[in-house]
Amino acid sequence: MKTVSLVLGSGGARGLAHIGIIHWLEENDYKIHSIAGSSIGALIGGIYAAGKLDEFEQWVRSITKLDIVTLLDLSWEKSGLVRGDKIINTLINLVGDKLIENLPISYTAIATDIKCHKEIWIKSGRLFDAIRASFSIPLFFTPFKYKGVVLVDGGVLNPVPIAPTYGDETHMTIAVNLAGSAESPEKLSAIRAAPTLSSSLSHEKINRFINRLQQSVTSNDRDWGPYNIVIEAFEAMQSTIARQKLAAYPPDIVIEIPRNACHTLEFDRAPEMIELGYRRAQECLTQAELQNRNDEC
Repeated sequence: MKTVSLVLGSGGARGLAHIGIIHWLEENDYKIHSIAGSSIGALIGGIYAAGKLDEFEQWVRSITKLDIVTLLDLSWEKSGLVRGDKIINTLINLVGDKLIENLPISYTAIATDIKCHKEIWIKSGRLFDAIRASFSIPLFFTPFKYKGVVLVDGGVLNPVPIAPTYGDETHMTIAVNLAGSAESPEKLSAIRAAPTLSSSLSHEKINRFINRLQQSVTSNDRDWGPYNIVIEAFEAMQSTIARQKLAAYPPDIVIEIPRNACHTLEFDRAPEMIELGYRRAQECLTQAELQNRNDEC
């Protein structure tokens, strides 16, 4: 069995591909020893480290566009459009309120100290504090105050956080870059979602659960245009930084998800993204294993 330091990148809903990648690794005798994640990577990685990835997957596979809207609690503050409390409370109800130091897998969430312009590695404390800080997309989510420091999305400075895994005594480091080269619509349309897992959380139950949390959303007259522009600009920046980080700190394996596979908030495309991650892991790791055998010969 090969031990892995797993680096999960930022990129919004494309990060649901992380779930498929983790499944492939588990099914093929790779043991994940540590996880470093930024933004959605911190979210998926933290939930996996808490042993609740199956529950989260069952939930996210059933999410609709309406569910997404009801989870966006508008803040009406100048610092950000969405508070993020509903999302975090929903996840705590699904996963539990965990401490990072009690997780069975070494875990690091990356956030950005906006005032001092530096990365913050969160390796202890409440798991969902770390996750909330790490996914705070500037101007979309309000910043998160952690130990007196104002933090925003980890992807601002490090969308593929490889450095926290240095020193791990594992066989390999696998990094997932969600800002990979764009692919043609024809190639992307060939992706087929895997069969939905049987779940004790039926779609009806999930909708009732979300309805208990939701409040009236009065955003019909809100102009979302500027926020869409901010997100697109943020993703363009992350794509450039990701290439630089991967060049500076090359991992053993890089699994790339096309940056145009889906938009940042398209979490209703979970089955498709999970399947895409599974397939990309299979293609990349199988090719690497064949190359290793050829080198040995």
